[in-house]
Amino acid sequence: MSSENKKSKDSTTTSTNVSINVSQIVDAANENVTKLVNESSKVQPQYAQAISNLQQEYIDALRNAIQRTFSVQRQLLASNSNFNNFIVPEAAAPYVQGLVKQSDDITNNFISVADINNQLTINALNVARENVKNFSRTVEAAAEYNSNMAQSWMTSIPSFQQQFTTNKY
Repeated sequence: MSSENKKSKDSTTTSTNVSINVSQIVDAANENVTKLVNESSKVQPQYAQAISNLQQEYIDALRNAIQRTFSVQRQLLASNSNFNNFIVPEAAAPYVQGLVKQSDDITNNFISVADINNQLTINALNVARENVKNFSRTVEAAAEYNSNMAQSWMTSIPSFQQQFTTNKY
């Protein structure tokens, strides 16, 4: 085999190897990124559960602290002879009832505000989820468009090459 034929054969092989290597690089990158996403998706339920458990533990601890605090106050009042027989005078009764009513109203208003805030937060999370779905559909459409454009471009190249080789100036 002549050295020119050998060089020509080697350059063809090298050219093919380069395209295979580029394809292998793209495939490996795709596979590795997919692995990373898959691994993070495996842990997501555990994170969600851990956060939920922490929130529940916090709520239980807060509830327990409130109950214990008021229990201690009741014990102090019951054991103290000064407070044991304390009666609110009739003249002060409307003010005490008003204070209790205002306390109830404020508590109900806080609950109402919390309910509204919770609903707004849930709605915002649902909207964010829909935006992620829209993003995914947009990526799919863009990928399909780019694929079609690349395919069209690749089918046009031979006709352009033929025009340039047959139309010599």
